[in-house]
Amino acid sequence: MKNKLKFLVKISLNRKIKTKWFVLANVIFAVLIVGLFNADTIINAFGGDFDEVQKVYVKDNSNSEYKTYNLLKEQNESYKKLTSNSDNAFKFKKTKDNAKDIIKKDKDAWVLVIDNDKDNVIRVKLVSEGYASASEYAQITTILNDVKSSLALSLSNISSAELKKISSPIQLERKILDESKKSEAEGTQMIMSTVFPLIILPFFALTIFLVQMVGAEVNDEKTTRGMEIIISNVSPKVHFFSKVIASNLFVLVQGVLLVGYALLGIGIRSYFGSKSILGASSFDIKGLLNSIIGSDVMSQLGYVIPLALILMILTFIGYALLAGILASMTTNTEDFQQLQMPIVILSLVGYYLAMMAGVFEGSIFIKIFAFVPFISAILAPSLLILGQIGVVEFVIAIILMIVTNYVLIKYGLRIYKVGILNYSSKNLWKKMFKALRR
Repeated sequence: MKNKLKFLVKISLNRKIKTKWFVLANVIFAVLIVGLFNADTIINAFGGDFDEVQKVYVKDNSNSEYKTYNLLKEQNESYKKLTSNSDNAFKFKKTKDNAKDIIKKDKDAWVLVIDNDKDNVIRVKLVSEGYASASEYAQITTILNDVKSSLALSLSNISSAELKKISSPIQLERKILDESKKSEAEGTQMIMSTVFPLIILPFFALTIFLVQMVGAEVNDEKTTRGMEIIISNVSPKVHFFSKVIASNLFVLVQGVLLVGYALLGIGIRSYFGSKSILGASSFDIKGLLNSIIGSDVMSQLGYVIPLALILMILTFIGYALLAGILASMTTNTEDFQQLQMPIVILSLVGYYLAMMAGVFEGSIFIKIFAFVPFISAILAPSLLILGQIGVVEFVIAIILMIVTNYVLIKYGLRIYKVGILNYSSKNLWKKMFKALRR
């Protein structure tokens, strides 16, 4: 029996891995993932520049006593300190030239034309070659509104000392009584906002791929009548387990390769000295890793990662068992695709609940779903990192997934034995329930 199981697993695995399509797909995956982690470097090579601060020429036609240009530079520096990111600031330069002439010489530059306005103190016109991005437009608007407010206050006979107090940005101090919670909260926020989505999405994609793969293989053998030849030589139990083992081995291999591509992309990025992706300060890879390592969350990851991997592997097995049972009941690929929809919806529920776990902190509804098999693999790790459930609850989720797999094996195998040699949908459900009662 062991030799036959090993032989079937090897044949099934070779059919998936030793193909040109597998090699081609992984070449594409590698290029896409490495390219994604180094998108700005690639774009820079073709003329783009994400590190260059936006150049803004200022043509100030307002009253000289307003000192609008000086206020503009001061507010720009204040905004830069407030956001803690120099990329959010602008590089201002005073000019008397015509806006169109400036744009002809420097197409990437902006021109601010400032004029007097009786009702609104000043009126500003932004001239550019193309549209400004929504974020940059919001930034320049914020700075200009602060300039206008400062000018309006200065014209209201307010002393310079009072004006400085009003216009200076507030310094919000944070005081956390439990210092251990401070680093834990910061590290948790970084993981949930950046790292964890990169883990959830591949797991979700691999789950869908696993279900489709098991169903397609079983249906292919039934459609070509190859199932009759196989079952005449091996038992349905061996055939069932071979599909589950082979599909899970394939998914694990593919998962390891995806992780390898991601590490390669990060390694290439670090080698070239790049930090943030596409200018996004929230995704500074080196800073993110250093912050996580320096926080108390690192001690959490020591037990979160092994527990999460165990639950994910058990869930992969559960999905493979469920997909094999459902595929045995169908007579063609179209029928299996319809039965597959509940599985996809189940995965989507877990995916979206995991993404919303940080927003609805303390929700009993979400905590209950952390124990639901299949959903728990995505949801429980996020709740454990957030501190909404403990290790004991996580272990309970693992035990429930083990029990689910046991039930699927014990009762699902009865359905599988009847279903794999059934080529008619007539009285199919009646046959299934009859098999369960035996």
